[in-house]
Amino acid sequence: MSFTEDVKNELARKHRESPKERAAELLALLRMSGSVITGAGGKWGMEFSTSNSAVARRVLISLKKDFGLAPAVMVRQGRRLRKKNVYTLTVLPFEGGSHFLEKMDIWSMGKIHDCEKLTTTEEKQAYLSGAFLGGGTVSRPQSDYHLEMVTRSSVFAEEICKVMRVLALHPKMTDRKNDYIVYIKDGDEVSAFLQITGASQCYLEFENVRVMKDMRNRVNRQVNCETANLQKSVDAALRQLRQVHLVMKYMDLSALPPKVREAAEKRLENPHKSLGELAELLGISKSGLAHRFQKISALAREFEAREKEERK
Repeated sequence: MSFTEDVKNELARKHRESPKERAAELLALLRMSGSVITGAGGKWGMEFSTSNSAVARRVLISLKKDFGLAPAVMVRQGRRLRKKNVYTLTVLPFEGGSHFLEKMDIWSMGKIHDCEKLTTTEEKQAYLSGAFLGGGTVSRPQSDYHLEMVTRSSVFAEEICKVMRVLALHPKMTDRKNDYIVYIKDGDEVSAFLQITGASQCYLEFENVRVMKDMRNRVNRQVNCETANLQKSVDAALRQLRQVHLVMKYMDLSALPPKVREAAEKRLENPHKSLGELAELLGISKSGLAHRFQKISALAREFEAREKEERK
């Protein structure tokens, strides 16, 4: 089971005591995955489809409990690769259909003002829960952080963004073919969304994985940094050793100034020690020892230039 399904199953089982909260959630669900159907004599009904059985059950119970409607349920096998079942709830056109649509305010997607009509924070949270249940996906926390909700309506997508911003989230919106996508890609934002909508267990799982992931990344960065520093130390030691050998090829070390000779001899005795370790052996500062090796390096460059001239 995917992490998206885990989140949807948890949200679909969350108890919402207030009828207004249940209505806010149902409104977003119907805007996301529902459609209005017409019948003879000006009668109205509606249809709702989902591939998640828990979500279908959620909508069925809400329609029965809060609105006294008895949708017909049809289950068919999907046509896509995974061939998941598709659950369709149909409220056939009836005399009171227009009253239900007016009460829910889902006659048209042309102009909607859901955010203004959701009076409490809990209603807004339920609304986002419904939007996610109807058309949301979220990446598992082990991968890149990404949560999105897809709708065919740009107006509804904008309304989702408004509600998210009121709840201190920072969504972005884009379009893909005939769809409009509201998404967040920041780990803190995805975590906050799960907590806001009421997916408590998935939120805890997400945070646990995120903590382990961040810790592993910090350890990897530290190891990489230490590895790079070690490589630099080794490269510097080998370079200094080569320079000392080149100087020895043309002159005796005893001809060097005493402090420079001492540095050269210590490098010969300790070819793999870092500059800092070598400085400790000599009882001087690291910068002081680096200054001595600069003099050796200058001599080595002179001898290298002489060798090039001789080869011409």
